Amino acid sequence: MIIGIPKEIKDNEYRVAITPAGVEEFVKHKHRVIIESGAGIGSGIADQDYIDAGAEILNKAKEIWSEAEFILKVKEPLKSEYSLMRKNQIIFTFLHLASEKELAEALILKKVVAIAYETIQFRDKSLPLLIPMSQIAGRMSIQIGAHLLEKMSGGRGLLLGGVPGVAPADVVIIGAGNVGVNAARIAIGMGASVTILNQGVTRLSHIDNIFSNRIKTRVSNRYNIEKSVLQADLIIGAVLVPGTKTPFLVTEEMVKRMKKGSVIIDVSIDQGGCVETSRPTTHSEPTFVKYDVVHYGVTNIPGIAPFTATWALTNVTLPFALRIANHGLESAIIESEAIRQGINIIDGKVVYKPVAKAHKLEYVSISELVE
Repeated sequence: MIIGIPKEIKDNEYRVAITPAGVEEFVKHKHRVIIESGAGIGSGIADQDYIDAGAEILNKAKEIWSEAEFILKVKEPLKSEYSLMRKNQIIFTFLHLASEKELAEALILKKVVAIAYETIQFRDKSLPLLIPMSQIAGRMSIQIGAHLLEKMSGGRGLLLGGVPGVAPADVVIIGAGNVGVNAARIAIGMGASVTILNQGVTRLSHIDNIFSNRIKTRVSNRYNIEKSVLQADLIIGAVLVPGTKTPFLVTEEMVKRMKKGSVIIDVSIDQGGCVETSRPTTHSEPTFVKYDVVHYGVTNIPGIAPFTATWALTNVTLPFALRIANHGLESAIIESEAIRQGINIIDGKVVYKPVAKAHKLEYVSISELVE
């Protein structure tokens, strides 16, 4: 199979979808790997590193897209890439289609095989390809939030951990998944006062066992969210509903009443966001202010920590990509429930129910297509 890796073009996205170790694995299994020149530079990987591992370097993205049967990316195709996609081409990347109707329609029109990292799911409901990026985004959200709380960044002028005699900042984390737990770990380490909200009491008990009396836990309902939001200096939106659009848990009315200069980091913005006033932003223009509250909605937070993120991501994507390349798509679909869950669109049909529901599109079971 011909494996193609184009350079990422999303704003300040420095990750790349393969490492030299990954190239070696594909080549060992008799696959051809073609990589756009400069694709790995942001992650510290030179073209020569890829060549030494057995890849071929091509100068233009168009060459990659036109030759490759199997495209590996980090982030979703952007508008300028829509015309490059080909029928039956496999595209394996983060897609977040429940909040990206235009992209979903383009993938349907082009009749590609769209496999989303974020919906690859094991039977225990874990999301193996989302975990490392959630860990990074959760940890970075606190670093970013601490910076945005500084007066020169538009914040309240608070030091996250305070000092003796001056109280630390109140950090409220909505969601106790991988993003939430990793955000909590860093916030506690920096000395903040941390509250975490989650629907399930069982999960909150687990959080309590991890952090003991260093964290406050609350059941996530409107009353507790409102109470927490109004006391918060920094809010981390860490809600995930796999594959579907995130519900608004923090309403516009709540935001209007927040402290002046407080900060919202909506990590769940990829899936639509859990804060009603949030909207997607970029690393070039990461924030906006609404109702005197600083909002941060960058959709590719780990993209600016590529030396960590590229290796963390490719560690988990490579086994799935190799399985598809080695055994063929149909065999991979039949034999791997996780890969079946990952396929969102195939042959112009939506086969992932949350995406179909989000955009009122017809849903077709993938088992019907395989049969």
